[in-house]
Amino acid sequence: MDQAQAIGQWLAYAAAGSLMLAAQPVFAQDPTGMSLDDLIPEEAVENPEEWASDPEAEISPETDETPLQPDTPMTEMPSLTVEWPDDLDLPPLERLEPDVDVRFADTDLPPLPELPDATLVKVGSDLVLAFPNDTQNFSVREEFIGRFRSLSTVADLSNGEENIAQLAARARADQELLDEMLRVYGYYDAQVIRTVGGLRPGQDTADTDPVVRFDIIPGPRYRFGAIDLGNLDAAPDYPMLRSVFEIETGDPVSSDKIVEEQLDLDMALGENGYPFAEIGEADLLIDHSETRGDLTLPVEPKGKYRFGEVVSSDPDFLSGRHLASIARFEAGDIFQRSLELDLRRAITATGLVSSVSVTPREVQPPSGAEPGVVALDVAMTKAPLRTIAGAVGYGSEEGFRIAASWEHRNFFPPEGSLKFRGIAGTREQLAGITFRKNNFGGRDKILTLDAYASTIDSDAFDARTAAFVATYERTSNLLFQKPLSWSAGFEAIATSERPAAVNGVVQPRQTFFVGALPVSALLDSTDDLLNPKEGFRIGGRLSPEISRSNGTESFYLRGQFDASYYQSVTDKVVVAGRTRFASIPGTDLANIAPSRRLYAGGGSSVRGYGFQEIGPRDVLGEPSGGRSLVEFSLEARVQTGFMDGAVSVVPFVDAGSVGRGTTPDFDEIKFGAGLGIRYDTGFGPIRVDVGVPLNPGPNDNPVAVYVSLGQAF
Repeated sequence: MDQAQAIGQWLAYAAAGSLMLAAQPVFAQDPTGMSLDDLIPEEAVENPEEWASDPEAEISPETDETPLQPDTPMTEMPSLTVEWPDDLDLPPLERLEPDVDVRFADTDLPPLPELPDATLVKVGSDLVLAFPNDTQNFSVREEFIGRFRSLSTVADLSNGEENIAQLAARARADQELLDEMLRVYGYYDAQVIRTVGGLRPGQDTADTDPVVRFDIIPGPRYRFGAIDLGNLDAAPDYPMLRSVFEIETGDPVSSDKIVEEQLDLDMALGENGYPFAEIGEADLLIDHSETRGDLTLPVEPKGKYRFGEVVSSDPDFLSGRHLASIARFEAGDIFQRSLELDLRRAITATGLVSSVSVTPREVQPPSGAEPGVVALDVAMTKAPLRTIAGAVGYGSEEGFRIAASWEHRNFFPPEGSLKFRGIAGTREQLAGITFRKNNFGGRDKILTLDAYASTIDSDAFDARTAAFVATYERTSNLLFQKPLSWSAGFEAIATSERPAAVNGVVQPRQTFFVGALPVSALLDSTDDLLNPKEGFRIGGRLSPEISRSNGTESFYLRGQFDASYYQSVTDKVVVAGRTRFASIPGTDLANIAPSRRLYAGGGSSVRGYGFQEIGPRDVLGEPSGGRSLVEFSLEARVQTGFMDGAVSVVPFVDAGSVGRGTTPDFDEIKFGAGLGIRYDTGFGPIRVDVGVPLNPGPNDNPVAVYVSLGQAF
């Protein structure tokens, strides 16, 4: 029997004996062998109550209290059948030699030291970063600090609500953040020493306010070693594509740089004819002994291709030929992912589809250096094509105005809409029909034919008009805001007009037949079509016109110049200004229909005055219009904190003058000022302006209110 077996047998005997002792009475300590009757005194049997009340009564007979001796033999335990190991011979234990490599921790070590001569950067009231003075060893310090400040949890504590427990918990999270950030910048051997509370290492007294301090020892910055870009070298444009991926052996390791260059390479592949290219997940293998990282980025170019045809899933609705006409590429051009996306956006902008997808499909594979051909499969889901719309407006000078319309946006496929519209208002009534052909003759070009009949009863004139207007234009929309827009058109107008009635005196009507060829252009550098905050707009309009009335034929030119500028002063304040100059040279004022003359005043002109209330007046005191106009406006759009910043207040001041001659004489300049409210709906602001005239005339109201959609300019 070996030593292990002997020890095991002895432990088994001991365990068995313990179990039997727990289950049996202690026979060695039962010297009397008394029964229950022997233990009850006779006094308790004869008179139990008296015995119970006697405090000196004996409870049990005397027993032998002789202490148990160690050599007293145990009484037989019949249930114990295992032989007691009296003669067990255990071998002596072998003595182990001490391990010289084992060291015990010294519990009396001094605290970790802070950086000597460190540069301290206060990130927050409770947070300090300490860096070595050697900036060359940590050249990304400023970027690192800014990034940490935006992510730190300790820096979020403020207003004195912090305590040492909160600081300690957040400091641990910030230390993990710093460790991760250091690795992002390539410092894989960096150390971060965290100190929480006012007690600095080596000091006996603590500061009054608890502070978290991180001493950062960056260590060496790792460098890129081998660069493996998979099968990128199989691409015909490998030299160009490799130059786009701007990471070389020896460059400092940066996870941000890897992500940035991966995106650049993906974009370069998509823009240079590789629609099916795939880029896998980057892998950076760190070698601590060499302080370098080997980068592997699996790239599969999968061939170069040209654009082929555009295939529509619903040719009767929007044919592939029409879709190809609005694309910004021709068949045979090298594939570009941005042009594929642009086609998808252009189809969405038609308003005829609720969803659309564009998928490249290989038609012809590449052959040697010759690119293959891909078709673009366009799958569309029709949107509701019929629209009923309505709008309600009010101006204190213009009164109420209700507009309604019915439109079918693809009544004449493709993209030919038919619209019926009507206006019922206090001073205006209109009925009209409009045909509109989008993307006619090219991308974003629109042909519009409009016929209408209207009556207008303003303070300046009363007009009954029938007109036909044709326009061909290139304009901006919400998806494609263009730096240059233009339009050209033709107008044929028959109008019967007279000055407004005064005190019941109605003047005779005069009929004018007008033909016009208007053209316009607009330069737009603003950042938003409906609510600009930066940039400018400069626009001009010229309309040579011929007018015939009462046998008199007149030729004249209506011209107008507009300019506006927008500047963000702060994140919540935008200052905007505009100016307008217009003139009608060529004929006398009397030969121009009142509705074709120039006026000022109203919500989009000089606020605080009535619509067309500014300008020369006739003998009855009513506005007669002029041949020259000048306007100026200045306003500040101040965003508030109400409704999550959707509400803005807009103080404004406007000025305008209208003259009888072709150049302004500034005989009378009207000024208006006021305050407006804007509510941002997400697609454009709702505008409510309240203006007052600063130098009113006898017929001007003290207050004017304007409600509309969009900014005043």
